[in-house]
Amino acid sequence: MRHTLVKNISRVLLCGMALTAPVGCTDFLTEQAPSNLTTTNFYTIPDHAEAALASVYASLRFMGEGAGIFSNNWQLLEALTGTSTTETAQNSDLNNLYSLVHDGNTAHVVNYWNGLYRVIANANQLLDRVPGITPMDAAQKTKILGEARFLRASAYFTAVQLWGDIPLVTKPQSAASTDFLPARASKEDVYKLIVEDLIAAEASGLAWMDVSGRANLAAVKTQLAKVYLTMAGFPLAKGASHYKLAADKALEVVTYANANPSLINLFTTYEDVHRESTKNRVEHLFMLQYNTLVAANPMDNFYPNFKPVTYNGPGGTGSSVPTSSFYNSYEAGDLRAKDQAGYFYTTYYTNGNGAQFSLGAPYVFKHFNRTANGTVGVAGSRQNNLNVPQIRFAETLLIYAEAQNEVGGPTQAAYDAFKRIRDRATLTTPALGTYTQATFREAVWRERWHELCYEQLTWFDMVRLRKVYNDKTNGFDNFVGHVNPSSNQALQEKHLLLPLPKQELLNNPNLKTQNPGYPGV
Repeated sequence: MRHTLVKNISRVLLCGMALTAPVGCTDFLTEQAPSNLTTTNFYTIPDHAEAALASVYASLRFMGEGAGIFSNNWQLLEALTGTSTTETAQNSDLNNLYSLVHDGNTAHVVNYWNGLYRVIANANQLLDRVPGITPMDAAQKTKILGEARFLRASAYFTAVQLWGDIPLVTKPQSAASTDFLPARASKEDVYKLIVEDLIAAEASGLAWMDVSGRANLAAVKTQLAKVYLTMAGFPLAKGASHYKLAADKALEVVTYANANPSLINLFTTYEDVHRESTKNRVEHLFMLQYNTLVAANPMDNFYPNFKPVTYNGPGGTGSSVPTSSFYNSYEAGDLRAKDQAGYFYTTYYTNGNGAQFSLGAPYVFKHFNRTANGTVGVAGSRQNNLNVPQIRFAETLLIYAEAQNEVGGPTQAAYDAFKRIRDRATLTTPALGTYTQATFREAVWRERWHELCYEQLTWFDMVRLRKVYNDKTNGFDNFVGHVNPSSNQALQEKHLLLPLPKQELLNNPNLKTQNPGYPGV
């Protein structure tokens, strides 16, 4: 890890959490140097454990932090996919991502590495110190540790998909730690920890859903199913055994949802996917929590450039907008492509609530907050409190459909899960008997591209499948050689992994070499 990250993260977080600890009058009047606060004397009561967990959750929001002018870190996982392009050219790092010429100095790459390892560092500290807090209710302790392991596993899952072999750190570090400059662990070892963490989280007493936004059993099981699905594909290529694990785990969520449709289900309308009142409910199994009192929703870069769609008038950056070819690839009649009814909009209301006007192109509506920005005849609140989706039940259904098909072809249950996604889109689905395993496979992949677009998921599908949706042919190309529509450049073998940040290689000689195809130090 970078020296600055490893040496300072605990100190910064603990100083922030100190305000949550109870103090008496004598304690309050006794001056103590802030530097006397350490992990040893902080983790002493259950409230400290809760505060530490809150800091792990808070650190997830790194993806919404800035990455230079007109850009946020989350755009790393959109710009590379070819499903989006840009209407501005003022951020060179973002332009390099769109052009597939990013390297170890690209801000988004560096920020993602630092952000993920900050989550891991915070979780490691909690997992190391909370077990020693006494007295503490055993169920509360187990639950907190389970949530922390879910969050650590999720961070490592993202990191191993992006960089391959990476440092595997499971204990708090200091300059005196023997592994202060860790070497890269194998992907196998990283996935082993991820699975262990998620299985522990699964057994930690979590409720099936949690409207507060904390980790829940449905999210943990879906994440584990997604991990197994990824392990079945590239680069581990574990195949049938892990497709079976993925199908079985996803089915547990689907089965519970079918028995409890008011608790877990698909939303009736796509509007509910980006409605403030539906946060952390029904289809939203896990989300990054945003509130303007702490941090406002960071998806503003999906707004069109200088078009008055919000109370701010002609604004927005248009730094992530759909490619016309991807938008046009939706089937005729697909509700997801209908103006304001699905995941795109081609018209809106002047300054949010005035006269309707044409945008002249499709833009992403999936993260648009009508409550904040205004809608026809209703002024906006100007407070964008939308969360950012991370795991939706729609993905659970598609994981099950894909994995079950790989186990033994398209079964009725796999078909039913797949069809539910298409039914909501008001599409006619061919009969089960018309599909082969191969045609059903690609049908499910297409639904993943069209249903889960612009949720920072598509890139991971491209890497695990080594396939990319060709929005002009409606088929799938091999990853290597596929021409990225936003750059008109072909994807190369090296693009399957990101480059390690250059500063990490300079600070830590044990990382040794850069990922293949990228310049070293």
